[in-house]
Amino acid sequence: MAGGRRGLVAPQNTFLENIVRRSNDTNFVLGNAQIVDWPIVYSNDGFCKLSGYHRAEVMQKSSTCSFMYGELTDKETSEKVRLTFENYEMNSFEILMYKKNRWGKFARLTRALTSSRGVLQQLQPTVHKGENVHKHSRLAEVLQLGSDILPQYKQETPKTPPHIILHYCTFKTTWDWVILILTFYTAIMVPYNVSFKTKQNNVTWLVVDSIVDVIFLVDIVLNFHTTFVGPAGEVISDPKLIRMNYLKTWFVIDLLSCLPYDVINAFENVDEGISSLFSSLKVVRLLRLGRVARKLDHYIEYGAAVLVLLVCVFGLAAHWLACIWYSIGEYEVIDEDSNSVRTDSWLYTLGETVGSPYRFNVSGSEKWEGGPSKDSVYISSLYFTMTSLTSIGFGNIAPTTDGEKIFAVAMMMIGCE
Repeated sequence: MAGGRRGLVAPQNTFLENIVRRSNDTNFVLGNAQIVDWPIVYSNDGFCKLSGYHRAEVMQKSSTCSFMYGELTDKETSEKVRLTFENYEMNSFEILMYKKNRWGKFARLTRALTSSRGVLQQLQPTVHKGENVHKHSRLAEVLQLGSDILPQYKQETPKTPPHIILHYCTFKTTWDWVILILTFYTAIMVPYNVSFKTKQNNVTWLVVDSIVDVIFLVDIVLNFHTTFVGPAGEVISDPKLIRMNYLKTWFVIDLLSCLPYDVINAFENVDEGISSLFSSLKVVRLLRLGRVARKLDHYIEYGAAVLVLLVCVFGLAAHWLACIWYSIGEYEVIDEDSNSVRTDSWLYTLGETVGSPYRFNVSGSEKWEGGPSKDSVYISSLYFTMTSLTSIGFGNIAPTTDGEKIFAVAMMMIGCE
């Protein structure tokens, strides 16, 4: 999933990315304090634009930025800068430096000393009150780290055997987002199909669900060839270990979730009991939501993402509860023992209200037929669960049987939390 780069936790693999990410809108260079003359080993884009030098021109020059000194640069201050570097001290100086085109710039040169690898200090531009900030008079921030910097400026891609996919590569990340979207689709459609006992006679929906099943099957194959992060934070690329790990974790759930239950239920001659069993097994697909929770965990730190996530979770919970609410009403509205309809059921009341009452078929099957349409029933169920969860129910749809009352109490308790 996205965020799988957490497997590369060695400081030498992540320190540069952390600096770039945390030093947004800051102009800086990195130097090696362990080598004579403290050569620059990295320059960010902001510093290059500010100074007019290309990154290749800056690399390996002194971190004191002596190549930017000019006629008006104070020699006493420049000497203090040099001594600060020699003595491994932390200090701050204001000094006049020149761009590549020799246009003088007023910059603040900062020497920051770190005691160990991975310790980063972020420097923000400083603007004194009353200063006239202009595009050509920004303050340059030069960050010098005193850690042992390796000559590697990006993460080194681990070497993997043939047919093994890195879990954080672009293809796998895109594929995981596709699986995420299809999992949400499954989380919506599976409870609806199970509770309303729908058979996928519609060819369009049958084709869509079959495509989803095929994609889930392909996902199983890919998971047998995808690296994962080991207990120590290392990337595991051994094919045998990958397969054993997948077989012990998600394989059974993924296999049950990709079986073509809708294709089986589409046949007219399938026994009703078997059809109900296959429909119930589709609920296993909801266990895939565990993966969704792991993926969305990377976005919890963003306020807008949390708000969107809460709205989605509330809507999904209301949808599930609406399906359960209808299942309870559909189970209790007709008494099979006495072959009669319960007039106190909310489904019976809804049927009378919308003009689709239950009626007994005397000449045919001698069973109760009719009732409100599935669309009307689902909208009413969703309306009831929404009002119950938010504790603003108006009473126009009310629980009357014992089962409905127990479920309504449970929803109110969930809503209070």
